[in-house]
Amino acid sequence: MNMRTDPLGLGQRAEGAARPAQLPAEATPVHDARVLTRGGVQARILLDGQVYALRITRAGKLILTK
Repeated sequence: MNMRTDPLGLGQRAEGAARPAQLPAEATPVHDARVLTRGGVQARILLDGQVYALRITRAGKLILTK
């Protein structure tokens, strides 16, 4: 996939993908924030055409902003 349809390089379509039904807790995907930020402290996440910023603070907490 290219960066236009897969901006985070996770092998998933960013837009137009069907939304899956709610998964049981043990089947819910787990994503490592350090992988999402590629070892940095910030990543951009796309949801329905809106871009959000995910940031790891110095205290090791996550902040998600629009």
